[in-house]
Amino acid sequence: MSAPASPTLELVGVFGGTFNPVHYGHLRSALELVERLQLAQLRLMPSAQPPHREAPECSAAHRAAMVELAVAGEPRLACDTRELQRPGKSYTIDSLVELRAELGAGTGLCMVMGCDALLEVNQWHRWRELLDWAHIVVIARPGWALPSAGEIAHWLAEHRVADRQRLRAQPAGCIAIEELRPLAISATEIRDILAAGRSARYLLPQSVLDYIQANSLYR
Repeated sequence: MSAPASPTLELVGVFGGTFNPVHYGHLRSALELVERLQLAQLRLMPSAQPPHREAPECSAAHRAAMVELAVAGEPRLACDTRELQRPGKSYTIDSLVELRAELGAGTGLCMVMGCDALLEVNQWHRWRELLDWAHIVVIARPGWALPSAGEIAHWLAEHRVADRQRLRAQPAGCIAIEELRPLAISATEIRDILAAGRSARYLLPQSVLDYIQANSLYR
């Protein structure tokens, strides 16, 4: 008699950031992750008060509104505004605990981060608890290297999986590295372009650009 098949969980992703503003680099990476990992949904989650940097001059409400506009018409992407509802700094661990309570143990949760964030993850609030609540999917970018020594390297070696299907075998606890199409678009560059009175067209959705102009943002 053959062994019973391993359970296969549905996967939901969450992609946090300031999104100041959201642009095609964010959106293309999000969509590629949805298709590569076969996510039921990927939620873009604007940070209200980032713990490791000054709060953006553009309000969290404006940044969330731009994300809402950017994902409109793509049902696999959504805007999650939970961090705008909490006072104080936006700690990722708090959002993961909330998401896990909502999704239950029968759904896998994938937290997306870039290589730059991974290199500083040991500075995050309660960072060693992240994998108790979610998997971590790291977006590998050209020019970035994974740490080869130290506590982050050991943490990676302990939890990294080569087969992304492992993410479906349990609701949390694994780290996967995904190399995606590089789009060299920077939110900082977009803000500089807009501040200089130049056009940022084709770097971000037209609906977002229209919102920026209508609300006189980044001037």
